[in-house]
Amino acid sequence: MAKFNKDSVGGTLTVVVLLSLVCSLIVAGAAVLLKPTQEIQKQLDKQKNILMAAGLMQQGTNVQQTYAKFIEPKIVDLATGDYVDGITNFDAKASAKDPATRVAIAPVDDKAGIKVRSKFAEVYLVKDEAGNTTQVVLPMYGNGLWSIMYGFVAVQPDANTINGITYYEQGETAGLGGEIANPNWQKNFVGKKLFDAQNEVALVVGKNASSNKEHGIDALSGATLTSNGVDGSFKYWFGPQGFGPYLAKFKAEGAN
Repeated sequence: MAKFNKDSVGGTLTVVVLLSLVCSLIVAGAAVLLKPTQEIQKQLDKQKNILMAAGLMQQGTNVQQTYAKFIEPKIVDLATGDYVDGITNFDAKASAKDPATRVAIAPVDDKAGIKVRSKFAEVYLVKDEAGNTTQVVLPMYGNGLWSIMYGFVAVQPDANTINGITYYEQGETAGLGGEIANPNWQKNFVGKKLFDAQNEVALVVGKNASSNKEHGIDALSGATLTSNGVDGSFKYWFGPQGFGPYLAKFKAEGAN
């Protein structure tokens, strides 16, 4: 048997291939082993942002305990605004890709720039110590300059007044569009009204929009397209194809 020559071209290629294979196996194994931990952290981050939107996240708050005590998730059929039973482990992203549960959005209606969505959405009723619903947290997402921007919006029982917002997943430009994740900008939404007297979506994010004391939020400086994406997200998700039907029932039937 010929002696293996690691310094030959064939020997060098063999070493490179074997080293690559070993490294690939290590990386793949680590990914498999870490996946459960990553999923737990992802769920905790989601719960944290729901609590933040609802104003329940303080320094030292136990996320899991507070979420379990005060938050009640529900699945909603967006077309009717009715709660749906029997759906477990709901994943909006996966549902939007499933031909059986996705809804195509006509370009003229697609203010959020997302093309398709799930026919269902998960909403989060916020309870007080007595078990009464004090607000509801709704998911919202839409296209920005570089990314799909995912957030939550907390709405008071009048189904109109914003209690808080968060953006928890986005890839906008740091220091510009990325400021949508800045609590100092997000607090500008608190107390603003989603709808006008005709129940049309009236919230606007734009240049000098804060002159409209009831509905306006100033756009981020130097981030026009990101701000337009936030504005479009609100207009779609709180319109008739988004949470409009649900919020009408939420208000008419009472928060509880």
